[in-house]
Amino acid sequence: MDTNLIINIAIGAGIVWFLASRFKGVKGLRNVNADQLQNELKLNRNHMLIDVREPGEVKQGYIPGAINIPLSRLQQRVSEIPSDRSVYLYCRSGMRSKQAAKVLSKRGYQNLAHLQGGIMAWKGQLKK
Repeated sequence: MDTNLIINIAIGAGIVWFLASRFKGVKGLRNVNADQLQNELKLNRNHMLIDVREPGEVKQGYIPGAINIPLSRLQQRVSEIPSDRSVYLYCRSGMRSKQAAKVLSKRGYQNLAHLQGGIMAWKGQLKK
């Protein structure tokens, strides 16, 4: 086998692994749409709503009642999130909230949900 072919196969495998790890689901993570989230927040008083966007993004508007814990700081601030409550996560489009769910799931959090489509899919009121 030629060296270039081996290198190309290794690079291709690395790309496939990277994409698969980014997009695979998180065990136990529930996907909720905007209507479901709005209903669950009203019905479930024992919850925590976390906006994982960066502070500059939050200034554009956030879901009332949300606490901003940016994904970039989640590891350092995980102790602020009670493990005995339902945790709802959201970001701009839904990608970072899935990553945040992976972090929390690895730390033993079980009742996790994230807003599909992120705040861009939110139909309710925003607070600034």
